[in-house]
Amino acid sequence: MVRKCFRMKLNDGMKEEYKKRHDALWPEMKQMIHEYGGRNYSIFLDEQTNGLYGFIELEDEAKWSKSADTEINRKWWDYMADIMETNPDNSPVSTSLEEVFHLD
Repeated sequence: MVRKCFRMKLNDGMKEEYKKRHDALWPEMKQMIHEYGGRNYSIFLDEQTNGLYGFIELEDEAKWSKSADTEINRKWWDYMADIMETNPDNSPVSTSLEEVFHLD
């Protein structure tokens, strides 16, 4: 199992909308996350900076990387593009974070 953590950025004033959209996460999106080996997925918000911090456990990082090219993932990126910092293809601007400590 691979633990992956990453940082993204929410646009000002979009906390409630971001939460609302994730509370109603599409069933197809949930299925895709599991199909590509994602489990135990959480996203946290630092309200002082609008920084979003995602954590996910992956079966295999190579398998997970293929999820970006799925139709449902691209649709989700387009849906979220108006409330967060994105790249030209609407993927979220995301920075991987290095694990420096872990305790089970």
